[in-house]
This record gives sequence, C-alpha cells and structure tokens, in this order.
Amino acid sequence: MPEFTTSDGLSIHYTDEGHGLPLLCLAGLTRDGRDFDYLAPHLDPAKVRLIRMDYRGRGQSDWTDHASYTIPIEGRDAVELLDHLGLKQAAILGTSRGGLIAMLLAAMVKDRLLGVALNDIGPDIGSEGLAVIKDYIGRNPGWKSYDEAAAQMAQGMTAFKDVPPGRWMDEVRKFYRETPEGLQIQYDPRLRDAVLEAGAQPVADLWPLFDALKGLPLCALRGDGSTLLTAETFAEMKRRRPDMVAAEIPGRGHVPFLDEPESLSALTRWLKMLS
Repeated sequence: MPEFTTSDGLSIHYTDEGHGLPLLCLAGLTRDGRDFDYLAPHLDPAKVRLIRMDYRGRGQSDWTDHASYTIPIEGRDAVELLDHLGLKQAAILGTSRGGLIAMLLAAMVKDRLLGVALNDIGPDIGSEGLAVIKDYIGRNPGWKSYDEAAAQMAQGMTAFKDVPPGRWMDEVRKFYRETPEGLQIQYDPRLRDAVLEAGAQPVADLWPLFDALKGLPLCALRGDGSTLLTAETFAEMKRRRPDMVAAEIPGRGHVPFLDEPESLSALTRWLKMLS
C-alpha cells in the first residue's frame, strides 16, 4: 500500500498510476482518492500520471487531532507528497475542498504547479450549499443498508439528472460502511468539529487566491444545479480569467462525476494546454 510519512508523523495513503504529465487529484471534503474513479478510465496512462492522495482523517490515511484538518495543513501534505515522489511540479485537479487547496498552493508555492482544474468550487462558497455540508458532515446517515441509501440518493439528489445506472450504489459503497446498526461514515467524525470551528471565524476573502492562479493554465467546471458554486461566482471567475477553459455541466449538482462528456471535453482541452 503506497504511503508516506508527513513532517508531523502521519501516514498518508496515495495511489500513483501511469506515466507522463503528473496530475495530482485532490478530493472533496469528506472523500478520498476514489472521487476520481469515474475519470481514471478516460485518461491515457501513457500520457497522464494519475496521483491521488487521501487527506489525513479520510480514506486509508491516519486520523489525528482534528485541529490539523485544515486547508493549509492538507496543502502542506500535498506538497510533501510531491517531494516524496521526487516531483518538482504537478498539475492539480481539485474537487470542492481540493480546489480550495489548489488555490492556496497557487498563492504559496506557485512554482510547484503546472496548472489547475477546479471541479465545482470557486473563491466564493454558496451559503445554501455550505449549510447542507454543515448538516451532514461527521454524522452517520439514517440509512440501514446500501440498497436503501442508493434508492434515497436517486430520489433526493434532484439536481442530478440521467445518472448512469448503478452510480448511486457505487457511491454509497465507496463512502459508507454497512453494519448491522446501519451505514457508517468512513472518515474521522471529528472533521465536523474542524469545519464548524473554522466556520465560527470571520469569512476570508478568497478572491486573491483565485487571482493567484494568473499565468497558470486553468479549467473550471460547474454543475448547473450546484448551490456551492453559484452561477454568479462562476460568471465572475470567467470575467477575471477569460482564457480559462470553463464548462457548465448539465444535469449535475455538487459535484460533477467528471466522466460527463462536457467534463471530459473541458479537461481534455486543459490537459492539452499543459503538454
């Protein structure tokens, strides 16, 4: 099992597949490297080196004091993974939380980045989408089985249209554990404390982090039903970066799966900019 030890002594799990352009994939807040399972089959392993990291407290990485479950420390872990792999630079594909980390790295260690792709995230986080996250994070769902969870997600995720058969079952099997007491989350529940404590602080202006991406090949995707990346924020991102590859993904909320034709087309264009 590939892993490395961080500067503060944690074991961090990652996967490393393929050759060519190093693409570091950073997942959503409560998720892990499996976030990119739907994209992976569409990438040529002879051209793209797909690197996926499980954040501390998630996936197969160590749990620790929840005070370290922060974007700056997770960004430091990402840079330390690049160091571990002997990579001076990499492109970053960041889904949700991963995109925030990518923007921070652009402001702090821009020389390590070849380009950035943001999946349904921007420098202004929609309050409606944030409220949803704060409601579920760190809590086990009420579902008793995978079957029940998949059925409920298919009905409840109304922003998602024409989802491939079996996709919701794939999702719940990845990110929940089925037990006699019902489904359980597979990440440190203290992540909830970290997020709520961060939310108690004044909201920082993240637009300077987005502007730090200047000069880097940039791609941004938005699910057309997303409440986390609003249409207004997406429009401002396009205004500030008219050169970026921008795509709105129909029939998707937060977040696109990345194997939609529109997602693949945009990411392919972005990857060509890096070659």
